[in-house]
Amino acid sequence: MAIRIVRLGSPRVQGEGLRLGTVRRPPRGVPKADFARRDFYDVWLPLLSPEPELVKTWLQAEDDASLSRCRRHFIAQMNKPDAARLLDLLAALSHQTALSLGCYCVDPARCHRTVLRDLLIERGAIIE
Repeated sequence: MAIRIVRLGSPRVQGEGLRLGTVRRPPRGVPKADFARRDFYDVWLPLLSPEPELVKTWLQAEDDASLSRCRRHFIAQMNKPDAARLLDLLAALSHQTALSLGCYCVDPARCHRTVLRDLLIERGAIIE
């Protein structure tokens, strides 16, 4: 069992488990009933998405310094009690069941899901 980090909307792989959407907004133009069927997510967890203003800043970041500031701000957001408890839960669940979590971003190096992966590893999660 483990957590797999994915791009939402990408085809699912066997054994991926429950797909968690760590995005601020649902996919545009997709009926809610089709989110899972179209490989977006089974459960929406916007608590694990950057705050709206940070999403905007992150998408506009043009250099490593800007990206680093975004990552630091997001880590601070994830250290708040509700988000930290949710990350602790996911890390513990990774030892019992298969899960996947993701975002829409094309480039994982510029995406918060990479930061989430690192935060989960720090909490002892099993990551594929």
